[in-house]
Amino acid sequence: MKPKHQRLVFILSALVIIAIAVGFVLNNFKDNLVFFYSPSDIHALEDLPSSPIRIGGMVMENSVVKTDSSLTFKVTDFEHAIEVVHEGDVPALFREGQGVVADGVMRGDGVFEAKTILAKHDENYMPPEVAKSLKDKEAYQKMKARP
Repeated sequence: MKPKHQRLVFILSALVIIAIAVGFVLNNFKDNLVFFYSPSDIHALEDLPSSPIRIGGMVMENSVVKTDSSLTFKVTDFEHAIEVVHEGDVPALFREGQGVVADGVMRGDGVFEAKTILAKHDENYMPPEVAKSLKDKEAYQKMKARP
């Protein structure tokens, strides 16, 4: 085989290996990608996503119901609300009227089944996704202005 052909075979082999590696990375990335939705975003969808998603907003006042094995509450962006069901522990800072982000899946009945719940860690912090989705809401501005 001539050196010219050897280089061509080497370059083509390298390109095939790189393409396979990129394919594995993109496939793995796609499986671990989680999209953030506000309750209004979910309400606007025609088809509920079947893959894991992240929702966020404020825990609606008077919506938290605890049982021995589960917690049910509503997440709102002051326009729409989504019922959330969670089994297991919740952060100590979880309470009504506070920002929350939950990872999980939407069930067919429109209820969000949370696998994990993240609550703010001090009184001055709100998850960036939640703050962005709520910043223009009049009710949120009024709530923030309260002492």
